[in-house]
Amino acid sequence: MAKNIILEPSRTLAEYRLLPGLSTNETKPEDISLRTPLVFSEGNKKKFYLNIPLVSAAMQSVSGTKMGIELAKLGGTAFIFCSQSIESQAKMIFKIKNHKAGFVKPRNMKPEMTISQMYKIRQQTGFSTFPVVNENDIFLGLISKWDYDISLHKDFLVKDRMISRKNIEVGINITNLLEANQILLESHKSILPILDEKGKLLYMVFRKDINDQLDNPLEVHDEKKQLLAVAAINTQDYKERIPSLAEQNVDVLSVDSSHGHSVFQKETLKWSNKNFPNIPIIGGNVITKKGFRFLVNNGAAAVKVGMGGGSICITQEQKGTGRGLATTIIEVGEERDRHFKETGKYIPVIADGGVTSTKDITIALALGADYVMMGRYFARMEESPTKKIVVNNRVMKPYWGEGSARARDWKIKRYEQAKFVEGVEGLVEYAGRLRDNLDETLAKIKSSMSTCGVKNIKELHKKAELELVSALSIREGKVHDIYQGAEGNNSENETTN
Repeated sequence: MAKNIILEPSRTLAEYRLLPGLSTNETKPEDISLRTPLVFSEGNKKKFYLNIPLVSAAMQSVSGTKMGIELAKLGGTAFIFCSQSIESQAKMIFKIKNHKAGFVKPRNMKPEMTISQMYKIRQQTGFSTFPVVNENDIFLGLISKWDYDISLHKDFLVKDRMISRKNIEVGINITNLLEANQILLESHKSILPILDEKGKLLYMVFRKDINDQLDNPLEVHDEKKQLLAVAAINTQDYKERIPSLAEQNVDVLSVDSSHGHSVFQKETLKWSNKNFPNIPIIGGNVITKKGFRFLVNNGAAAVKVGMGGGSICITQEQKGTGRGLATTIIEVGEERDRHFKETGKYIPVIADGGVTSTKDITIALALGADYVMMGRYFARMEESPTKKIVVNNRVMKPYWGEGSARARDWKIKRYEQAKFVEGVEGLVEYAGRLRDNLDETLAKIKSSMSTCGVKNIKELHKKAELELVSALSIREGKVHDIYQGAEGNNSENETTN
């Protein structure tokens, strides 16, 4: 006989509804904060927070460079997939971290370099303007593509063609983008070098990047003003993969596994924390309180929960293992709170798989999740890595699971077994640009929280009241008993918009 048989069925997010609370002037939708911890950090560092409770899944068809850049600008983050070579994943992280996001750490040139040497670097990086510094990083000047002609000046030295420091407007120890922007406007310049009091170059600020930054007030970035980047790793080549990602200044790591309660994940977590203690690492996936404790005791700074609930995941069907996501969040959330009382360390819980609508996001948060991870929602966006195709006059994008045959063609298997698949491949309807869809999604979440009378996610955890609903109640909550016609008959198809 089995060691333990739980007769109470596990529950899904679709089976719960939120009860209204007292809305006040403090809980108006426009005043609600969605800020939430990405991982636990000893110093409670600002960079380890998200400004929206959404992240994109570590999947080939979801989280590439474009998604990583755009989602970070909008307040979340993409988990860059590891089912690719170490080199290509490191390159993705490099592109995200070096995307111009206000204060840019530049590639410096030396005055004694030749124009031809500099030109090769320009071709490699795609940059057109470089600062020139001496051996002590003292700022000497700027050189751009307008200052030379490679056919005429290839043997000239950089110092002979650069614009010298005395003819350049600079800022001293400026950390505020608005202040930098004001200097650029007054000086009619497009570039502002930021120096310390001794003349050492710290950053470069570009006017076009300032405008971009000001247009994205929720952007998440590190202490160097570089976009936040998260990379998935596996439990097989992590000793080679993690150092390569660390070289590109990855901010957070996440172990990508359908079953996190394993000795393989334990070894990965411990090795990573020992060798790269400044890079928090996320563990998962688990669906029990024992699994949560196991990962946290072995160094996980956040825990992904969920098994078999994703729209393209067939783990439960194939193996019979899994659990309803709502029950998982409730049990693990209780254990997280118990652990917090015991240790003072708050370990974020990430709801992963089975989030199919915007109301599901809010339900997951109310039950105790700190943020949700989604695949299908993001796979539909312009920024996902796949190409648009037209099927029956509808614009679609390919979408496949990391346990599918297509993803498993990658030489390192995500799952230990290789004789059967745990995911499928399909299509999702193209939804357009991420930012055009995200505004509505966030508005719905804030409206729900306002109705519950809470002003942030922490309050939602403490004050939310939920109840189970019957199948008839679920039907009643949708459009019913009217005829909408072919175009409007969408009551049975709820989408995450």
